[in-house]
Amino acid sequence: MNSLLVSFIGLLCVAAVLSAPAENEPVPIVAQESDIQPDGTFKWSFETGDGVKVEQTGQPKQIDQETAVVLQGSASWTDNEGNPHQLTYVADENGYQPQSADIPVAPEVPPAIARALEYNAAHPEQDGEPQSQ
Repeated sequence: MNSLLVSFIGLLCVAAVLSAPAENEPVPIVAQESDIQPDGTFKWSFETGDGVKVEQTGQPKQIDQETAVVLQGSASWTDNEGNPHQLTYVADENGYQPQSADIPVAPEVPPAIARALEYNAAHPEQDGEPQSQ
């Protein structure tokens, strides 16, 4: 009985593997470029056969007591539904700053809450004090 059960489960596994969609073919790289300079600046890019394009540049920048690499880049692609997407970004002393129509935008802060936040910022000495009744 156990061998029959094991055989049946084995056949189910084989059927599941055979009925699964075939793996996607590898996507070819149709263009690629890379340039690294002795001073630390660089640029690279690539494009794939399915239309993905990615590029990035970077250069060292003195920020306070450290040397950091400042980056700029972009990526574009088309999703499975045929919708185009594009992303650009900068990464520097102000952090990662992406820009894209695909990035959700927070709703505007209601005026009453904005006034309350301004009041709190202008009166930090009142933070944490118990209110008198």
